[in-house]
Amino acid sequence: MVITRTPFRISFFGGGTDYPSWYRHNKGAVLTATIDKYCYISCRYLPPFFEHKHRIVYSIIENVKEIEEIKHPAVRGILKYLNIDFGVEIHHDGDLPARTGLGSSSSFTVGLLNALYALLGKMKSKEQLAKEAIYVEQEILKENVGCQDQIEVAYGGLNKITFLPDDSFVVESVILPPGKKDEFEKHLLLYFTGISRYASEIAKEQIKNIENKKYELKILHEMVDEGIKILIGNSELKDFGKLLDEAWRLKRTLSDKVSNPVIDEIYERAKKAGALGGKLLGAGGGGFMLFFAPPELHQKIKEEIKGLFVPFKFENQGSQIIFYQM
Repeated sequence: MVITRTPFRISFFGGGTDYPSWYRHNKGAVLTATIDKYCYISCRYLPPFFEHKHRIVYSIIENVKEIEEIKHPAVRGILKYLNIDFGVEIHHDGDLPARTGLGSSSSFTVGLLNALYALLGKMKSKEQLAKEAIYVEQEILKENVGCQDQIEVAYGGLNKITFLPDDSFVVESVILPPGKKDEFEKHLLLYFTGISRYASEIAKEQIKNIENKKYELKILHEMVDEGIKILIGNSELKDFGKLLDEAWRLKRTLSDKVSNPVIDEIYERAKKAGALGGKLLGAGGGGFMLFFAPPELHQKIKEEIKGLFVPFKFENQGSQIIFYQM
């Protein structure tokens, strides 16, 4: 049996510039981080004593005889991609719900690839895992997704990821001065809106609008380095929150599906209670919101927008094999 643990991620700046249709002709980069909330995948060979050949356990249980019968698109696609011809049992568990803007789909894809390669006796690098996860999601599953999630959850950490026209990428760790990382962490609040959505549908609209949103996307790209300068330099952290606010207001203009009146109301109420900035994570439309506020005002914000707040810390390991026994 093999068990992998792959983190979820939160993104700060540059979202939208990681789509191939943008970065192949323009500059693309994101500032993003993984957090201590995870997707767990366990895999084992399934003995040939059952009526079914494959058993897939997630929100439902699938017992099937052929890969083509599997309903879960990522599982079906990855098993076919790896030419798995033996019976397998796959279990998925997540710390947070899917379709909520935390890159959970890519965490699943990366984690399953990592687990199945280990089952085959192969160890893939973080770069290889990221590249193959991008291929699976974009070319096999035909999802309208960018490239930041797969890379970030494979590598882990607080990173600037630069996307190059030839589809290669560069991952640079952002090293904060002593104590500043903890201070930065303490300014962040993760709030669940209760709304789940399919990111691919929202991303499709954004991709369609790229030609008409070049100015906005160039500004969002420039904010990546601005954000990093604030974090590693002598600027006050409050400037990071203000920049998040600017970025969110700009991102809302990329598509009318990014936000909605409910999300807008939550955001404005949080700002009224003391948040300096924030954003809806992922493609938009629902899921988790990230707020940036002085720690002493967190309780006031929680009282103003009652709901589920999820405590978290940064993590820096990326996708890991945490159990291996053959």
